[in-house]
Amino acid sequence: MKNLWIFICLCAPQSLFGQQDPIYSLYLNNPFVLNPAYAGLQNNLSTSASFRQQWAGLEGSPQTINANGHISLFNNKMGSGLLLTSDMIGSTTVTEVYGAYSYRLNLDGTHTLAMGIQGGMQNFNIGTDGVTPQHANDPFFQEPIRQSAPMLGAGVILTSDKFFVSFSVPRMLKNNLEEAGLQGELYNQHFYLLGSYVFMLQERIRLKPSVLLRMVSNAPVTADINAALIFFENYQAGALTRNFNTYGLFFQMLIKDFLRVGYVFEVPTGKTLGARYTTHELTAGIRFNVLRFHSNMSVFSY
Repeated sequence: MKNLWIFICLCAPQSLFGQQDPIYSLYLNNPFVLNPAYAGLQNNLSTSASFRQQWAGLEGSPQTINANGHISLFNNKMGSGLLLTSDMIGSTTVTEVYGAYSYRLNLDGTHTLAMGIQGGMQNFNIGTDGVTPQHANDPFFQEPIRQSAPMLGAGVILTSDKFFVSFSVPRMLKNNLEEAGLQGELYNQHFYLLGSYVFMLQERIRLKPSVLLRMVSNAPVTADINAALIFFENYQAGALTRNFNTYGLFFQMLIKDFLRVGYVFEVPTGKTLGARYTTHELTAGIRFNVLRFHSNMSVFSY
């Protein structure tokens, strides 16, 4: 199973397109993994790390490791951050390092507009172990492929204490590979549109539904639909579906006002892989007030 779909794309004589970005489920309370405009938006120093094992038990299935940190600067008017990602599928590993910068405008005292950019490097390491090409002389499978390229991204966020709207293109540049007159696509732009709203059910209970749309050329739009209940501002539990092909449960909690932990359990339906290959995602984060204008907002507030 190590000869997964990226190799199909590479051996085609013309470019093929598909979902290539890492998939996350716990992005709602750290949208920085999708949008550089979120850098510093929590008005403190926030760091987190996550691990996602997709389709556990399936050989060569995707694994994603992410570590990031971002800080609010200059009286909470700007932010900066660093994002590290390693995305593995079969014998292919994509490693990314990005630095981010954001700037915020206070529109009317209740609404904030944040704009962000990020830049860095994207490295592809595509091995040939366990791969049996359809054509023995296929030039893409003669030796491992190692290629690095610069990458830029941008995004905007409009937020208040009730809603959150984000649009981003975290990786704006295409990355292609050419060998013996054949061209294969290593990367194509992905667009993200995220919206969420907080309903006050009771004084200490909130309902937060959200929708995330992922869009890439010549591939179906992927829609994540989430609904979470927030208790006492520190505990969150909810359910999600991705295109009604995958269903999951998630929870997060804030401990001692600085440590955040979360877990997601997903099960694909018979429309995809069947229920035997489950997905697990773990995340942990720490936040600090390190500058005089910092303040620890609720981890589940926008």
